[in-house]
Amino acid sequence: MDTLRKIDLNLLLTLHALLAEKHVTRAALRLHRSQPAVSHSLAQLRAHFQDPLLVRKNGKMTLSAKAHALLPPLETLLQGLDRLLAPSVFDPYTAKRRFRIAMSDYAARIVLPSLMIHLRQNAPGMDLAIIQASREMMLAQLEDGEVDLALGVFPNVVESVEKETLFTEAFICLADRRFLPANRHLTLEEWLAKPHVQLATLPDTVDEIEKALMSKGLKRHICVALPHWSAAVDLLPGTDLVLTIASRTVIPGDCHDAICRFTPPLELNGFKFEQAWHFRKNADPAHHWLRCAIMASCKRFR
Repeated sequence: MDTLRKIDLNLLLTLHALLAEKHVTRAALRLHRSQPAVSHSLAQLRAHFQDPLLVRKNGKMTLSAKAHALLPPLETLLQGLDRLLAPSVFDPYTAKRRFRIAMSDYAARIVLPSLMIHLRQNAPGMDLAIIQASREMMLAQLEDGEVDLALGVFPNVVESVEKETLFTEAFICLADRRFLPANRHLTLEEWLAKPHVQLATLPDTVDEIEKALMSKGLKRHICVALPHWSAAVDLLPGTDLVLTIASRTVIPGDCHDAICRFTPPLELNGFKFEQAWHFRKNADPAHHWLRCAIMASCKRFR
């Protein structure tokens, strides 16, 4: 208890905002405080911990080793205090929270619309900040406390990250029907000879399709690699490109008349689309409620 007397607990809230945002101005906006006030608090925190906490690297602010070590126990502490001071029964309709969720535009397109309807009707005080990142970056952000939840495909996670399957997906192929055989299907040889569109957050990503090809000693020609699921279909009309994509990306009535849908000529396993979170969030009733809301929003896909 003697250690607690040496620091203003409000500084811990500022510390959490600074470590999460890695930016004084954004932390100030998050805290509804002025930038000079947050800068002053940062100076006090640096003096207290005898560490810079935020350091500039390659033109951006990053966490020091000390700051990385502080973040997990700090989140646990603040969540414990929040539960101590919060009403005994969690009421989503009156709760005021802001959650940072990492997801691709695939998830944003198929999960977010129904989720927002659910939130606006049942938890109007819950706000969302959506972040797009690679699978590896999402898991790192969960570990560091930069995001509260991640939606994606996570075949391998560390013990501290928990996950839950929202639904199972399958692959389909799309192409301009004018560049397909009369039966509108391609043999494996014809499929491999075509130029392909690859959906990947980072170029040269070895995704599930590439892994299936590599296991057979095969390779396809990636003509275009892009991270935007919603834009990929628009590249197909008038070209000989082939797109192999998660089936729910194409919403009924959303596809061009010129586009044909067919089964991939290569055996591709389906994959589980999941939500993942750090175990530190397990005791947070608002976080649990949000996970249940996301699960309910995905019910129609199961």
